[in-house]
Amino acid sequence: MFVEIAEDNLQEVLNQNPKVLVQFGATWCGNCRLLKPKVKRLAEAYPEIQFIYVDAEKFPESRKLAEVNNLPTFAIFKDGKFVNQVVTSKEEHLKEITNEIAGL
Repeated sequence: MFVEIAEDNLQEVLNQNPKVLVQFGATWCGNCRLLKPKVKRLAEAYPEIQFIYVDAEKFPESRKLAEVNNLPTFAIFKDGKFVNQVVTSKEEHLKEITNEIAGL
């Protein structure tokens, strides 16, 4: 499932889902916009993973959970805890990090 959070409550979402892949982006980030539909397609292929989109500009507390400094950043969380992240605009890296969380 793919969800775009509407408030700065990422930790609550993480606590409710065992495996989460978060895309941190921003409206001004072209690569973020290009990857978003690809993330949505991955969400359909991996129903055991909760995919979340966070606007890193609007939600600074959520951004801090993965220490996001560049966009787009993809972060893995398991059982509410930060595991790993990758800063990328390449779809193949996105697939790699998705496979990493699927294997956890």
